[in-house]
Amino acid sequence: MIALNDVALYSRVSTQGQNIETQLRELREYCARSNIGQYKIYADVASGATSSRPQLDAMLTDIRAGQIKTIIVYKLDRLGRSLTNLLDLLAEFRNRKIRLISISDGLDTQTDNPMARAFWRLLGVFAELEREIIRERVMSGLERAKAAGKRLGRPAGSKDKGHRSVSGYHLRYAGRSKDQRKLGRRMAIAA
Repeated sequence: MIALNDVALYSRVSTQGQNIETQLRELREYCARSNIGQYKIYADVASGATSSRPQLDAMLTDIRAGQIKTIIVYKLDRLGRSLTNLLDLLAEFRNRKIRLISISDGLDTQTDNPMARAFWRLLGVFAELEREIIRERVMSGLERAKAAGKRLGRPAGSKDKGHRSVSGYHLRYAGRSKDQRKLGRRMAIAA
């Protein structure tokens, strides 16, 4: 049984010509079958590629405030703009222990069924694949820049000429004052 005051229904259609009521009707019927009488609806009419989805942003704000524990969507693709965005959202839901139910996909992340287990494993595979693709692109770009004769790394400048004190760095983050940091630098040079 899902608690009545912490459920969000999220739906999205891509264009004004599509009717969001189709998704909302399915979501409401699911809630009626599952004895969920109280929920908050977040509905966006925007392309998945559009970065501005105010209702999704509002739902995420409520999630981060601890007001939502369960999200119900018609289909998983309604949630994310891209694979990267979807993976980020799902990782946040998992870290915050948010239950995600996708009624068309037969997915409920709280239940321990083969579909849920496969979903989380595939999610990990896609996240790893994306990291590797990004890494490969970065390495390729670095190799291309190196072949073109560009100098890689941090550019030399006035800040690079002085001696850096590791102790000053640590003291700064330990809440030390500027005078104490200078003292730490002098002690490192004397050593």
